[in-house]
Amino acid sequence: MLLYSSAVSGNCYKVRLLLAQLGIEYEIVELSVVDRSNRAEVLGELNPGLRVPTLVLDDGRPLAESNAILWYFGDGTHLVPSDPYERAQVLQWQFFEQYSHEPNIAVARFWIAYSGAPERFEAELPTRMRGGYAALDAMERGLDGRTFFVGERYSLADISLYAYTHVAHEGGFDLEPYPATRAWLERVASQPGHVPIGP
Repeated sequence: MLLYSSAVSGNCYKVRLLLAQLGIEYEIVELSVVDRSNRAEVLGELNPGLRVPTLVLDDGRPLAESNAILWYFGDGTHLVPSDPYERAQVLQWQFFEQYSHEPNIAVARFWIAYSGAPERFEAELPTRMRGGYAALDAMERGLDGRTFFVGERYSLADISLYAYTHVAHEGGFDLEPYPATRAWLERVASQPGHVPIGP
């Protein structure tokens, strides 16, 4: 199995974290999140979106989009609830992550820490910061009185939201006002098989 990935991408990290926690072996092809000039050549036949992560299964079938990959491997494990309502709640948080969380926190992080030219984005950054803090506010409310996001158990929802939240400081976000979120980050980091983001 082959994973086209970027070491600094939270979307790619989600997949690496899940595979590590499930003990699934794979090979990595590292692609840059900054220089995308070869994406069409490398991923054109595999992923119409030309994004990482892109996975190629042992039988040659490709699969893209981080949360879809998480479901492919996570469904049927302890990381996906059996109860239909709780399964839908996992999806609810994953949709929230890709629609409200990632487009703000991940983008601000990329602009500031990895683009190589953060000054180009100064005019747009305040909008992303507002959106990112709104997402963090929603997470804090969602974690109020809870250990994890769904059913008091570690699930794919936690993996999805952990990826960019635990590096939100690289995008200039201050997590000090979010005690429930900070405690949850520590619980996620202590899960068996946990691996750090990065190479």
